[in-house]
Amino acid sequence: MSNNYDVLIIGAGPSGIFTALELLRRGKNLRIAIVEKGSAIERRHCPKGKTKACVNCKPYCHITTGFSGAGAFSDGKLSLNYEVGGNLPELIGTDVAQELIGYTDGIYLEFGAGDAVEGLGNSEKVKEIRKRAIQAGLKLVDCPIRHLGTEKAQEIYGRIQEHLAQNGVELLLGSICDNLIIEGGVCKGAILSPAKGGEPNRVLAGQTVVATGRRGADWLERLCSEHSIAHKPGMVDIGVRVEVRNEVIEEVNNVLYESKLIGFPPPFRNMVRTFCQNPGGFVSQENYDNDLAVVNGHSYKERKSGNTNLAILCSHNFIHPFNQPIAYAQKVGELTNMLGGGRILVQRYGDILGGKRTWQDELAQSNVQPTLVDAVAGDITSAMPYRAMVSIIEFMKAVDHVVPGFASTETLLYSPELKFYSNCVELDAQLRTSVSGLYCIGDSSGWTRGLMMASAMGVLMGRLIDNK
Repeated sequence: MSNNYDVLIIGAGPSGIFTALELLRRGKNLRIAIVEKGSAIERRHCPKGKTKACVNCKPYCHITTGFSGAGAFSDGKLSLNYEVGGNLPELIGTDVAQELIGYTDGIYLEFGAGDAVEGLGNSEKVKEIRKRAIQAGLKLVDCPIRHLGTEKAQEIYGRIQEHLAQNGVELLLGSICDNLIIEGGVCKGAILSPAKGGEPNRVLAGQTVVATGRRGADWLERLCSEHSIAHKPGMVDIGVRVEVRNEVIEEVNNVLYESKLIGFPPPFRNMVRTFCQNPGGFVSQENYDNDLAVVNGHSYKERKSGNTNLAILCSHNFIHPFNQPIAYAQKVGELTNMLGGGRILVQRYGDILGGKRTWQDELAQSNVQPTLVDAVAGDITSAMPYRAMVSIIEFMKAVDHVVPGFASTETLLYSPELKFYSNCVELDAQLRTSVSGLYCIGDSSGWTRGLMMASAMGVLMGRLIDNK
């Protein structure tokens, strides 16, 4: 490892690796390094396939940490509409955002993404679904999706990893960024140390790009406070992962593949939305470094279940004097984990309405069998904040008008589903922070959500660095 680079990228998630990709594509002879706490993609393996239960791997969870971040084990869906994926278009403009998405999609195709795009055509059927959504007080965002699939995503990111390494990008895997080096209002690099222990190392760089994703949200929040990097409290999403039989949601799956519904249900009018829909998919567990277990969903190209799962997320925006939204969501997750004995809780929708917990023997007799086999039947309402729980229930009632049977007695709700977005870092159109030489991109910036928009923001970062 060198101690001096032109560009130092903290985090090997989609935004970080696409920054490096774009710098290479533009032919600049720069010394580039990517810092990543986890392993190379070929060394990322979750033992749950053999153990049948999460063993809480140390020093980090291989599903969320390593080259390509959580993207390698995600459902692998690329949203091709600028309306999906966060607030970056507000910063750079909708036309620029859509151009970046098209360009970035082309890179994914070059590295092996399939040609098929889901959610195109069937305009009359889309109109009918939209009509039902409007009648229910919901907004339908019909977004074309290029579905990589979890297994295909790993192959694609593996090729990108090899391409970067072969073209001189130094991959500092197994390295933790302890802190940034900021002197006289200028970022001059970072202090790195081995993930498995060892002496810290001072690494200098002309430009430092923070691209740590949602995993680094808490870390970046601390650094923003420590170094007076301009930021404001961001949004956190608290919700559940819902699982239904494929037959219930078959029409939407066939027509749109992934329906994105947004509503502001009474009485609180928080924004509630669907996210990460996985037809024939599998509910999964992820673990954070503080032993927090959260629920997610995967969708494979070849391997299919009889269920569809999706997230329902209630967004919370806090105002003065409270400025710890990430810690708030973590506390909700910790309480839920406590009730589940460290595992994910699952409850039937009908039991929630009936004011009772779900028992394991009741779950075994249901039409909807959980694809997360080690989830614990229980009562998620004992941990979920009242405001979020009521909003989710009212939203599900509205979705039931769009997808009849969605809010049925046997529909499963898993908890906790939490999305930690960093406090929103103040950026200009050049993605510069208030500290000279320091940039922040992707989900860690608070401006994006999801694979495509984070990747596209990385491309933009590569272009902007190239122009300096």
